[in-house]
Amino acid sequence: MEWVDLGLPDASVRLARGWLAAGDAATLMQAVRRQVPWEVHRIRLFGREVDSPRLSCWIGDAGTAYRYSGKVFEPHPWPPALADLRQRIQDDLARPFNSVLANLYRSGTDAMGWHSDNEPELGPEPVIASLSLGASRRFVLRHRTGATLKVSVDLEPGSLLVMAGRTQERWKHALPRTARPVGERINLTFRYIFPG
Repeated sequence: MEWVDLGLPDASVRLARGWLAAGDAATLMQAVRRQVPWEVHRIRLFGREVDSPRLSCWIGDAGTAYRYSGKVFEPHPWPPALADLRQRIQDDLARPFNSVLANLYRSGTDAMGWHSDNEPELGPEPVIASLSLGASRRFVLRHRTGATLKVSVDLEPGSLLVMAGRTQERWKHALPRTARPVGERINLTFRYIFPG
């Protein structure tokens, strides 16, 4: 496994393809799919509440409520598969993580729109460790000062993408819809929520 720096200005974004071996990623996908209590989160979009175009679950330690899109999400307890994975990611990155947002993209029509993970409880320069399982999907980043500065990368199962430094302040990211046939994908974004 080798880390590759995406070389983005005003950002720190690294990718480790094959952070999990293919067999381990497939086994973890099945365990997470089964153990996580998936929900349809309601989000505010253009002034009205709608169902998010994916299934999600906020998981974390006690006291890690997360505010997103005008809602407060209380954490579900860590399922066994994610508790073990959390420890491995913490050890590898030498960073603490007390929560994870699990997203299940059921097909190419499930997506995540342009956003930054810049909520106050994440602190000024959050580290977001994002593990991909299941089908490969295209992940895109664009600089806040102009849509011409844009990068896309295919995230295969077992790949770990780490965004740190000023990335959330200076860039937005998204997982766009695709018309091509694509299987289920689970994305696990580990983060640290500061108390209070």
